Amino acid sequence: METPFIVGITGGSGSGKTTFIENLTKLIGDENICTVSQDNYYIEKDKQPEDAKGIKNFDTPYSIDLEKFYQDLQKLKNGEDVHIQEYTFNNAAAKPKMLTFTPKKVIILEGIFVFHDPRVFDIIDLKLFIEAKAHLKLSRRIKRDNVERGYDINDVLYRYENHVMPAYENYIKPHKENVDIIVRNDRNFDIALDVVKTFLHQKI
Repeated sequence: METPFIVGITGGSGSGKTTFIENLTKLIGDENICTVSQDNYYIEKDKQPEDAKGIKNFDTPYSIDLEKFYQDLQKLKNGEDVHIQEYTFNNAAAKPKMLTFTPKKVIILEGIFVFHDPRVFDIIDLKLFIEAKAHLKLSRRIKRDNVERGYDINDVLYRYENHVMPAYENYIKPHKENVDIIVRNDRNFDIALDVVKTFLHQKI
């Protein structure tokens, strides 16, 4: 198998990373893309760092098992399957599945801390940063966490102000200077999607 072409996609919470990847996958084809999300690499809840009020903070690089993420990426590059238990966002009612990632021509790495580990950053062939205005990211976050996941709205807002935004400013935004493409997603990302699709078709 040829060495996969690796795409890293990051951006603030609510910027539209997942939607962009879903649309890109439809255009490129499931048979050509393997997407690995850092969402499935959170460490156990009782080991998560806490803020000054003792509230678990899932928005730091220390919330993610970066070492396992790096090791699994190496396996995929070498043509090996990767198996990992699905992360269910602390939903006690959800039964996590075992996920299997099979290396394909394009490997997409997605997550807010995808570029944090220099070893991973150096391996990525194409680096994308999805960006949107702050009020849009907040409204999307509320829709996801409060409406879809059932989290208390006060908790959602507290975490956004005290965890999400500081993480964006300290760990995510600085990478905008070092990426290949910045995708604006205030209204839509159709043109950027077409550009990336065309580029990846040439690679595969």
